[in-house]
Amino acid sequence: MNGSTRHSPQEIADALRARIRAGELKKGDRLPTQAELAGEFGVERGAVRQALRALQQDGLLTHVTKGSPPRVADLPAQRQPGQDARVVLTSYLEEAFQESAVRIDAVCFTAETLMWALIDMHRMVAAGKVRPASVEVRCLLPGPDALLLYPTPVSRTDLTDRVQQALRDQIRSQKAVIEVQIRSLRRDHGIDAVADFRPLPCSPTVKQYVLNGRLGLEGRYTSARYTRDLPGEGPVEIFDAHGTESPLFEFRLEEGGRGAQCVQDMRRHLDSLWDLMAPRQTLAW
Repeated sequence: MNGSTRHSPQEIADALRARIRAGELKKGDRLPTQAELAGEFGVERGAVRQALRALQQDGLLTHVTKGSPPRVADLPAQRQPGQDARVVLTSYLEEAFQESAVRIDAVCFTAETLMWALIDMHRMVAAGKVRPASVEVRCLLPGPDALLLYPTPVSRTDLTDRVQQALRDQIRSQKAVIEVQIRSLRRDHGIDAVADFRPLPCSPTVKQYVLNGRLGLEGRYTSARYTRDLPGEGPVEIFDAHGTESPLFEFRLEEGGRGAQCVQDMRRHLDSLWDLMAPRQTLAW
């Protein structure tokens, strides 16, 4: 996160929640002071206090007061969101992080899988298991004004804006968490790490990753009907797409033949989206 952007209490809470889930902050650990967190996120202390109270309500923190910093609570064992897809992507990122210069190009509907995989990689860096000299992330995501094909209510069209705004908020928070991970790699571990995001004008139907220019991964988003409970509305049937359980198909440049051709095509596709379809500006919310 850079100092030129003011982050919401929700984004701050999401970033701290990710650190706790990743094990960077363990049971009983004290968080940085409110002043330190305010400086890190470039906000007033009031925004930090709101974020800490939200984490306390979630059962993640204890002793949230105006005095000493809060502590991480005893967390019950639970399955993290998108864990299956994250584990798969993490295994490929661990391979990519063995090299000195790491390059991750991605186009996704949301950044959930990439976010959790990068959290895992940050933990491996902190443990000394991998230590690249540089990490560069280029990620294309639906922009705040993108035409979203999903999620859409099946019959309650009056709820479309509300449902899609929730998705936009989710994308914004995931982007913020990735920025925190990149900043920590740079600040705490001396890695030349940068992340750049550009907005897509519509929803992608596939997720693609190209790692270090030689390994290509592709998965399709699966669309289906789901029932969600919306506050004040009750159960609402929604047409949506999910990619956390979609298999990632692997293609390698060194294999030659079809595999190499697929990697080259994916690189050209991502570069064309980056340079031509997406506005030449950083994705801002």
